Amino acid sequence: MRLGFVVKPLARPELKSHDSRRWQNSPHLSVSLAYLRDVFTYLGEAGIAMYRISSELAPYVTHPDMPQFHNQVAECAAELSQLGAVARAGGLRLSFHPGQHVVLNSLDPRTAAVSARDVTVQAAILDAMMLGPEAVVITHLGGVYGDRDAARARFVEACAALPEAARRRLVLENDDVRFTVSDALWVHERTGLRLVFDNLHHRLNGDGRPPCDALAACLATWPADVRPKIHFSTPRTEWLVEKGDGGEDKSPEVRQTRWNYHSDYVNPFEFIDFLRLAAGLRPFDVMLEARAKDLALRQLREDLARFAPDLAVMLHASTLSGAAQ
Repeated sequence: MRLGFVVKPLARPELKSHDSRRWQNSPHLSVSLAYLRDVFTYLGEAGIAMYRISSELAPYVTHPDMPQFHNQVAECAAELSQLGAVARAGGLRLSFHPGQHVVLNSLDPRTAAVSARDVTVQAAILDAMMLGPEAVVITHLGGVYGDRDAARARFVEACAALPEAARRRLVLENDDVRFTVSDALWVHERTGLRLVFDNLHHRLNGDGRPPCDALAACLATWPADVRPKIHFSTPRTEWLVEKGDGGEDKSPEVRQTRWNYHSDYVNPFEFIDFLRLAAGLRPFDVMLEARAKDLALRQLREDLARFAPDLAVMLHASTLSGAAQ
């Protein structure tokens, strides 16, 4: 089992995940790739074998009104090939997760078209890096728009309209409000898309399936020769204080919880219980969605060594195996 984190290494704050300059300063994928090479070096030093790349890696690449940015992937073919070789040599599993603006089943044709281009470009980057089928682009089903059945069907149509290379990389995730694991399985049956199980989303938006059954169903959508991946997070438990205006409808301070907010660090006992629950299922990798990012991953490894040494040994062996690939 490999553990991964999302985008920004907090243990090395000087490392940049992508070229974040505004369009007026001519940002470019080539700059992002130089930054990414430094991140890969850090991942190797830290023994981290899984990483989610920033969805902004190629700045403005799909912006409909800025065609000057549209050819960045082709312009960086050599750099992408070289960086892909570095990732393969290090056994590094990579992925993208497009931002919330990517809604393939949108009722707005412009939004749907830009979303399809985003997915296509991110898949093209992984292809240009010559990465295997473990490298994926993960998305959500999108909006319900008052008609769940029509929304799911529209996603299936949008998926069918994608280029084949993009469909090969595309993976679907259950979300925390709208679409459950059952909805994702409905789409899988009609598209063949692999599914990523998100444990917190399933808790918040369950469909009656016990977590282990839902996990097993998602893992079964992956080919036998490709290791599945899942998302794991634990919710924030702190009071969040929102300032009001003191009026009739809102007191000066409203204290409430947000169970869909990710915690800074992963609760190790929940993670241990989850892995015990999954014993006997096929192996999978885990992308940790925690606000402390790589710091949370490194802390979790220490916690496993203390509280579940058998799982720590399994994790260490898997990391070494990934690096040897």
